[in-house]
Amino acid sequence: MTETKNRQWLLADRPEGAFDESAFEMVETPIPEPGEGQILVHNIWLSVDPYMRGRMRDVKSYVPPVPLGGVMEGGTVGEVIASNNPDFKVGDIVEERLGWQDYAVTDGRLTRLVDPELAPIQTAVGILGMPGMTAYFGTFEVMAVKEGDTVVVSAASGAVGGLVGQIARIAGATRVVGIAGGPDKCKWCVDELGYDACIDYREFDRDTGALIKALRAACPDGIDCYFDNVGSWISDAIYPLITVGARIAICGTIAEYNLSKPETAPRITRHLLVNRAQVRGFIVFDFIKRYPEAEARMAEWIRDGRIKYREDIVDGLENAPSALKRLFESKNFGKQLVRIRPDPTAG
Repeated sequence: MTETKNRQWLLADRPEGAFDESAFEMVETPIPEPGEGQILVHNIWLSVDPYMRGRMRDVKSYVPPVPLGGVMEGGTVGEVIASNNPDFKVGDIVEERLGWQDYAVTDGRLTRLVDPELAPIQTAVGILGMPGMTAYFGTFEVMAVKEGDTVVVSAASGAVGGLVGQIARIAGATRVVGIAGGPDKCKWCVDELGYDACIDYREFDRDTGALIKALRAACPDGIDCYFDNVGSWISDAIYPLITVGARIAICGTIAEYNLSKPETAPRITRHLLVNRAQVRGFIVFDFIKRYPEAEARMAEWIRDGRIKYREDIVDGLENAPSALKRLFESKNFGKQLVRIRPDPTAG
């Protein structure tokens, strides 16, 4: 190890509305030394995800916010370069939420070993990590997709949405319709991921009524299941079209995360009542004890070619803030990653 400094991105501000790089501060600190029972990890990959915007706010959520002056939170894949823990050896590839930094020390209690022979290691924070688990359990457990269903997915080309559409087909859905931003993303959803149709929400300029018409044409038998990644006006268009017994999974509301005040919106309770529909918000960690089951099935589907995925890679830890902005500007295409340093396992 030739480096002597650890670059870290700290949360410097809690912005209202849209954010920029000024919300973060990069500092250099000494590389930490592992204590008893600890390991030192040199990070290789950083996952960039919409939930990070919520961690920047000091509001009640399912986890505490990142403290001002604290290292920005994020999932990482890295290499163990020093170990005082018998469960890990130097050279092991591991996944954990070690944050926006080059190096981190951990006691290993939440650290997962990654097998480089199974798939590229960055998939441990992608299709075989949190996004993949979210798509798997959201489809099978929350929406409970069954044979004959019509399923609609927002952010349909994203790290989670792109998988939901494919898994819904495996679960037996008859028709799968995506909503995405831009013709290239919609074409990818149909041509590569197997969606029956994909609606470009950018064509409608926040006109919910026009989007309802487009969805009605794409889903002539109504919507049995909706996987909600975005919220806001896009999701408002779903509820008038739901069928009796519809199941709606709320995974995220990225279109609302940068709002400085709540939007006004239609009342949806009558649609839910008349159709005896179920709406369930969920966090992927609700299913953490069942991750091995999902990982095994997802790996099998990758090997069999039944599941495809796409990555959007930004190089350099220094570019982590701009990578996060890409998500909220709908500029990413697939799973957003930062490659902190060259991947020693890459062929």
